[in-house]
Amino acid sequence: MTASFSLVTTWTPATDHEPLGYGLELTNIGDEPVSGFQLGFSGPARVDPHATLENGKLVKRLSNHTLVAPPDGFVLQPGDTWTATARGLSYGLRHWSDGANSAYVVLADGQVVTIPTKPTQGKGHNSPLLKGAAKFPVPTKAPVAHSIIPWPKSVATTGGRIAPAGLDLQPQGEAANRAAAAFAGLVHDLFPVEALVRPASEAGMPVHVTEKVGLGAEAYELSFGENSATVAASTRQGMLYGLVTIGQILRGARQYPHVFTFPTGGTITDKPGFGFRGCHLDVARQFYTGAEVGQFIKIMAWNKMNKFHWHLTEDEAWRIEIAAYPELTEIGAWRGHGKALPPLLGSGPQPTGGYYSKPVIRQIVALADSLGIAVIPEVDMPGHFYAALQALPQLRDPDEKGEYQSVQGFPNNSLNPAHEPVYTFVETVIDEVLEMFPAGVFHLGADEVPLAAWSGSPLALDMLERLAGPAMRDKHTKQFNVLGNHHGADEIEGSPTAILQAEFIKRVHGYIASKGAITGGWEEAAHGDAVDKDKSYVIGWRNVEINAALAERGFDIVVSPGQRYYLDMANGISWAEPGAGWAGWSGPQETYEFEAREGFSEQGLKHLLGVQSCIWSESMTDRAIFDRLVFPRLSAVAEAGWTLPERKSWERFKALVGLMPIMYGHWAAE
Repeated sequence: MTASFSLVTTWTPATDHEPLGYGLELTNIGDEPVSGFQLGFSGPARVDPHATLENGKLVKRLSNHTLVAPPDGFVLQPGDTWTATARGLSYGLRHWSDGANSAYVVLADGQVVTIPTKPTQGKGHNSPLLKGAAKFPVPTKAPVAHSIIPWPKSVATTGGRIAPAGLDLQPQGEAANRAAAAFAGLVHDLFPVEALVRPASEAGMPVHVTEKVGLGAEAYELSFGENSATVAASTRQGMLYGLVTIGQILRGARQYPHVFTFPTGGTITDKPGFGFRGCHLDVARQFYTGAEVGQFIKIMAWNKMNKFHWHLTEDEAWRIEIAAYPELTEIGAWRGHGKALPPLLGSGPQPTGGYYSKPVIRQIVALADSLGIAVIPEVDMPGHFYAALQALPQLRDPDEKGEYQSVQGFPNNSLNPAHEPVYTFVETVIDEVLEMFPAGVFHLGADEVPLAAWSGSPLALDMLERLAGPAMRDKHTKQFNVLGNHHGADEIEGSPTAILQAEFIKRVHGYIASKGAITGGWEEAAHGDAVDKDKSYVIGWRNVEINAALAERGFDIVVSPGQRYYLDMANGISWAEPGAGWAGWSGPQETYEFEAREGFSEQGLKHLLGVQSCIWSESMTDRAIFDRLVFPRLSAVAEAGWTLPERKSWERFKALVGLMPIMYGHWAAE
């Protein structure tokens, strides 16, 4: 028998008369009747633990993976359709990418049949679904003479000439040689057929790269002549940024000679407004190969960003090789039907995933360093640890009872602060990670621990009583078997959970500090003042008020509000836009015009390190969605990190951003 199926999924919002409905329509397009089967599907949306299934039964659910079955005795004849409706999702669907984007049928004999899926049909939504980066055409008349993103501190150029055929780099000194080599490699990889760097024999214009003492660490100066240019900086990084600016000017003048010019005199002087200009990439929810990560780092360099926050572990997967614990990648890096991790977020029943070996990591770190980018590894803990705990169950309290769930629907997903083997594991991981990442920063996550975490663990309850007394222990036992809030992250500050987490963070932070490294964390790492403010920084993600309050308390902070700098949020409110919506939506203009400094006192600004965009990958179920969500908003955040507020201009930015590279070359349809 050759079994074959098609699946249609539908979304109907709740009304005054009927609860929300997520519809499943499975059609047998094979030539034999089937019975005793189960239907599995996954995508960003999650069927709630308390949901009911009309005309079917819920067999199994883990986060966004759901396995359902028809009523007992049901036979699906050839050409017929089984229809079932789930009443209850952890959150309502907001965008077309929220629904199931992978599905499969498990037949009665155990055979697995993959089903091609189409986007969920939203009731009343008939607009074409959007993919690919939005196009920002270069206007016939631009507000500035040169195409540069981020915009410099001072542009005082004169004259104009036909764009030179290319740039003949003439570095002087070791730092200049390294900067020139990095720039030549960068433009070769980003623009392989443009030959931006070429020798004098191929009509390359001389560009002198020299050292000038006394400029800032990332500052540079450009001076232009009739047939040459000079880059001066105090550091290799500054020299590279100066070359990037000349490269951008050249590309604009070459491609749009009636709009942009290449100067023949004058100067550009430049330095960044913030020292921390980062982007975070979640490689756990969706896997990106080492080559893809390297290409993304090159795009960051073209945007003059200098911190790559590599989110390597999650509930959904563990992506970094740890020699002491091979199970982490043997088990935790792979998802599929019948595995310790089921299909999640659109991965199908076949084994799917991957991880980064130590040699690959070292190559990526070296590439980033050559481009002036520090790589910050994140191993998220104590929460978001389901994949690792599936691989290493000995890290659990063996006497823990009951179940709690994270906001993403993962059960018992947090390292136990009272279980001593946990610290042997964590310290071993830290040692191996810091050896691979010489930037001297270890980001430990510390976000979204469920309120009921460890409420069934005797070890944790005993620790809690020692730390905070019997009343706090009793309070926590009341959380036993409370599944948790699936509509938003639990607020744990001041709770028994926060006390236990603070004890964990304090100990882990102490170990990181003993290795001479800085601890990074999400804003929850500040709960209970568990980290030394002189040896740590936090990333504020929930709202600007929390950012300012943390800075006022003396925490060094990086601003990354979900409402504006989370690049997985949809570009607009329309169903036709892909992406997430829990923090709202933010189009390129809204992202660009957000000002990170607003709301900070003069004292608080002393602790504002900079800005970071975050690419969470739940919605990135194909690469065209990635391009639509990330670009051009990545460049908008880059300019916010570099260009002072009074120098920013949306009109200028939108006229220039069409020249910036994107990752996969997927552009929105006309």
